[in-house]
Amino acid sequence: MKLLRCMILTFLLLYVFPAIKASGIVRNFTDSVAEQKRPQKNTIVLYGQASFYAARFHGRKTASGEIFNHSKYTAACNMLRLGTLVRVTNLKNGKVVFVKINDRLHNKTSRLLDLTKEAAGKLGFIKAGLTRVKIEVVEKEIAK
Repeated sequence: MKLLRCMILTFLLLYVFPAIKASGIVRNFTDSVAEQKRPQKNTIVLYGQASFYAARFHGRKTASGEIFNHSKYTAACNMLRLGTLVRVTNLKNGKVVFVKINDRLHNKTSRLLDLTKEAAGKLGFIKAGLTRVKIEVVEKEIAK
């Protein structure tokens, strides 16, 4: 009995269902919505907590050797390579900003990202100090 069910299921999966979908008789609405919202295959997506740099770091060197400036769109992250361009989305309000990873966080921190004050202001969490974010890699490394 199990063998018969297995053979019928295999037949349906291999021959009947692909033929119905290819013929256009059944068009699944969720397929088209999922294709629009699905990130590209090799896109890295991270979720975590973000904060912004303290004022005392303004003017100091970052891990990449650049001078830190609160008015630029940069960030510190331990999980991504330096020079990576990322799209940061504030999950509480949906605001988006693009930043370049140019620094590292302290090893013992639980946060995923430290943003400049300019980027944090654009995301709208200066008052709160912390927020949940989604990070999507746009470019692996920016050409210099």
